[in-house]
Amino acid sequence: MSRAPSRVVVMGATLDDPPPGIGVIADAVDLAFADEAVGLADALPGSDVLFAWRPRGHLLSEAWDHAGGLRWVHSASAGVDALLFPELVRSHVVVTNARGVFDDAIAEYVVGLILLFSKGLVGVLDAQRRGEWRHRETERLEQKRVLVAGIGPIGRAIARSCSSLGMQVRGVGRTARPRDGEFGRVFAAEDLAEAAGWADYVVNALPATDATRHVFDAEVFGAMNRGARFINVGRGSTVNEPALVRALREGRIGGAALDVFEEEPLPAESPLWAMPNVVVSPHMAGDFAGWRESAVELFVRNLERYLTGRPLLNVVDKERGYVPS
Repeated sequence: MSRAPSRVVVMGATLDDPPPGIGVIADAVDLAFADEAVGLADALPGSDVLFAWRPRGHLLSEAWDHAGGLRWVHSASAGVDALLFPELVRSHVVVTNARGVFDDAIAEYVVGLILLFSKGLVGVLDAQRRGEWRHRETERLEQKRVLVAGIGPIGRAIARSCSSLGMQVRGVGRTARPRDGEFGRVFAAEDLAEAAGWADYVVNALPATDATRHVFDAEVFGAMNRGARFINVGRGSTVNEPALVRALREGRIGGAALDVFEEEPLPAESPLWAMPNVVVSPHMAGDFAGWRESAVELFVRNLERYLTGRPLLNVVDKERGYVPS
């Protein structure tokens, strides 16, 4: 890595608890850390790069007046909605993300959830705890229909994994496509309800943007087949949770597996916790053992490009809120 006059601030970490492997850049840049205790406003002056190890948009927003020299923000998360406050969106500052780090792990998690539903594993474990020998038949996955909303890298990894199990896969994107590499067909976003009626499993892998807010609403859940399952590994803001709860209570859909929520942690009073046909997990679908090292490695590769004047990887369209395919 060639030396260049650059100062990198790592947001959401400390010198005593740094991101694993970040020390490899210490000889190439002036490296500083800022968290809740060490003010970002004190670290930003003279800095041109911010590594958002924990993407806390409120910290950067509050310190924005001190970020006059900032040229590039890299998020250690694939989702950047927590970072994109209006001043950053309007600025010249380039934003990149961790696209590619979490794709396969999330796809594996989705397959695990589909297997949990199709093989009745929750019931198996419940019967085991009660000491009951309770035989049952299970569902085959071959030829089951999976609709993936969100056809970026995560959605495509989900599609490949489901296709490998013999499942039929279609997608939902901004525009319709009669043919696609991983998806047999892609529906336009405005046709989400129609598309949902085709599927046995509806998987949400959408990012959080103004355009995706509450797109999974009463109309979409009402259009789904009875017995179909809804899986959310995208963002909680894309789902109207009261509409989902009603659909589950009324038996309009067969079940839901939810890894993300509009409010996190999920409040203790949420009815989703106690519903027998719901799986709640704490925003962990992509957090495989080793993800931290992989996220730092991606930042280091991008920093090499930045210091040598090459185009950055994973540049986010700040108006859309994601990396265009």
